[in-house]
Amino acid sequence: MLTWAIARAGYDLHDFANKVPSIFDWIQGEKKPTIKQLENLSKKVYLPFGYFFLPEPPKEKIPIPFFRTNNTQATQVGVNIYDTILLLQQRQDWLKDYLKESEFETLSFVGKYSNSNNFREIAADLRRSLNLSENWASHYKTWQDALESLIRHIEDIGIITVFNGIVGNNTHRPISVEECRGFVLVDEMAPFMFINNSDAKAAQMFTIAHELAHIWIGHSAGFDFRKLEPADDPIERLCDKVAAEFLVPEIAFNEVWNTNPNIKNTARYFKVSEIVIARRALDLGKITKTQFLGFYDEYTNREFIKKETQSSGGDFYATTRKRLGIAFSAHINNAVKSGKLLYRDAYKLTSLKGDTFQTYFTKHI
Repeated sequence: MLTWAIARAGYDLHDFANKVPSIFDWIQGEKKPTIKQLENLSKKVYLPFGYFFLPEPPKEKIPIPFFRTNNTQATQVGVNIYDTILLLQQRQDWLKDYLKESEFETLSFVGKYSNSNNFREIAADLRRSLNLSENWASHYKTWQDALESLIRHIEDIGIITVFNGIVGNNTHRPISVEECRGFVLVDEMAPFMFINNSDAKAAQMFTIAHELAHIWIGHSAGFDFRKLEPADDPIERLCDKVAAEFLVPEIAFNEVWNTNPNIKNTARYFKVSEIVIARRALDLGKITKTQFLGFYDEYTNREFIKKETQSSGGDFYATTRKRLGIAFSAHINNAVKSGKLLYRDAYKLTSLKGDTFQTYFTKHI
C-alpha cells in the first residue's frame, strides 16, 4: 500500500524518502508508523487516510475515455487529473439530483447528434442552440472579448464551465497542460466542461469548441490535445471538425484567405486567436504541417514570454468564480438558502469553507 500510494502520487521512492525519512523502515516492516504519521503521509500522497488500512491497492480506472494526440487511449492519468475528474463528478452528481428535484427539464441538445457525422450540421446547431449567428465573433473588438461572450452563452443554456489549473483550490497540485488541456462530463441534466486555465487563452477557445461538440455528440472524454491536434479516434476527429467549422466556417474562411492569405489578418476578421486560424489553414490545405508546427511553437513561445512579464496576482474571488462556474455557484447558493443543502456539504462541493465561503456567496455571486 505504501509503495503504491507513493507511485500513484507521482513520486520516485528514493526522492520521497527525503520528505519522509522513515518510509523505508515502514516498507521493510522494521518500524510501524503512528496514526499521526499516517495522517501526514496521506496528505502528502493525496489519499484518504483509510486507504492505508486496505488489504491491497484498489483498482482505479479512469472514469472517462482519455485520449492522447497521435496515440492510443490512455489507461491512466496523473493523480491530479484523476482527482479533478472525481471532484467534478461529485459536483455533477449533486447538481443532477438537485435539478431533478427542482423539476428542471433535460437539455435537448445533449447527444442530439449521437448518430451523425455531419460536422457542418452539428456546428450550425451549436450556433443555433447558443443563440449565435454564423459571424457572431465579428461583433467584438478582440478575440478575448469574443471568448468571454462565448462562455456566457454556454453557461446560459445549462452547461457548467470550469476553468482551473490546479486541484480544487490547492496551489501545490498543478495540472499539466501537456497532460490535460481539458475534459467534458456529458449528462442530459448537468454537463460539465473543464478547461485547463494554465493553458494559453489562445488555445482555450478551440478546446471549448471541441468540448461543446462532445456534448452534442453525447460522449464524455478527456484529452491532452497536443499542438491542438486530436487523437487518432473517429469521435475525436469528428469533434475537431465541428470545433473548426463552429469557430471558422470553411466558406467564409476561404473567401477571406483567398483575398489576403495572412494568419494575423484572418484572425482579426474572425475574432479568434492566430493559433486557431493556423489550425484551420492546416485543415484546409492552405499551409503544410511543417509550417503549422513552426508557427505553433513560435506563437506559444511569444505567449509564454508575454505571460511571464505580466503580474501573477489576481482576485481570489474572481478566480473562484471561474473555478466553480457561474451557474454552478448560483445553484449552490440557491440550494443553501432554501435549506436543500447543508453548509457542511456545500463546503465540500465548492472546496471553500467558513468566512471565505460566506464572502464569496454574499458579495461575488
